[in-house]
Amino acid sequence: MTKARDQQICLHATPYYHCVSRCVRRAFLCGKDKVSGQSYEHRRQWLEDRILALAKVFSIDICAYAVMSNHYHVVLCVDREKALGWGEQEVVERWHCLYKGNLLSQRFIKGETLSRAELAVLRPIIQNWRERLYSISQFMQLVNEGIARQANAEDKCSGRFWEGRYKSQALLDDAALMACMAYVDLNPVRVNMAKTPETSEHTSVKRRAACAQRAVKKCTARSNKKQPSELLAFVGNPRQTMPRGLPFKLNDYLLLLDWTGRQLRKSKRGVIDANIPPILRRLGIDRQSWLLCSCEFEVRFKGLIGRAEKLSGVCEQFGRKHASGIKSCKALLGA
Repeated sequence: MTKARDQQICLHATPYYHCVSRCVRRAFLCGKDKVSGQSYEHRRQWLEDRILALAKVFSIDICAYAVMSNHYHVVLCVDREKALGWGEQEVVERWHCLYKGNLLSQRFIKGETLSRAELAVLRPIIQNWRERLYSISQFMQLVNEGIARQANAEDKCSGRFWEGRYKSQALLDDAALMACMAYVDLNPVRVNMAKTPETSEHTSVKRRAACAQRAVKKCTARSNKKQPSELLAFVGNPRQTMPRGLPFKLNDYLLLLDWTGRQLRKSKRGVIDANIPPILRRLGIDRQSWLLCSCEFEVRFKGLIGRAEKLSGVCEQFGRKHASGIKSCKALLGA
């Protein structure tokens, strides 16, 4: 039985969420149809472009994404405080990037003077728009709706393109966040669509690796130039004066993906590699548990993902009596 939306997302517990949408009947509507031979690979670019474009409008950052042949993954970080800090003018401008708004908002954005009664009508609407501009449901709806319309127009047909609802998983701590990002970025490698993470098309890791490579070639030492502006930046290990961003080092993450990708090969499955990236030690995850996470994240974990004590503490916030999948979290992410 599916959970109500308010039981899947709680920003007081965590701003990080893993979302997945699959094509109807899991058909290859974004890849190459094996039956007809028709290629729809260009739609993967549609999806990548739309995800990144909408992130610029919403107060939602993209941590990781991977666009596959019949589904896509995206790891989102909601910045509620940023949205609450926007002025009314900015909220309306951003909303008008998505919708036409109404007559009052169009007059407001042009700088026309509105009466007190008109402002009393418009301000609650602007507040509603503000809340929707950091809503994961609104974000996913606009991603999926736009792609469905484009694909149906191209196919000259109507009907569903995506399955009913997107899947959402709450990532409650650093270990869950890192495991989920690696699972998403290694999706093409795991299904043999790419040989290495940095060559996997339509993924966040390729975008991050390409940006870092360009920075090295230009011999620039500025860290913000080594990371793509459209993705949430890696800001280093947790510390007292922590800027907003992913609590890891970019180099550590890329090394971890490279190491994990090598272990995913069947010939390497039983080999004990001595050069385990130190980031796993900091997170307290052993080698075998990490490999299971990076291969079977969606299968092993349910809606709430994090260390066992973290799950127990946030169940009430999500309106749940108990945490499903707590055994897997305890076994793979530690007690």
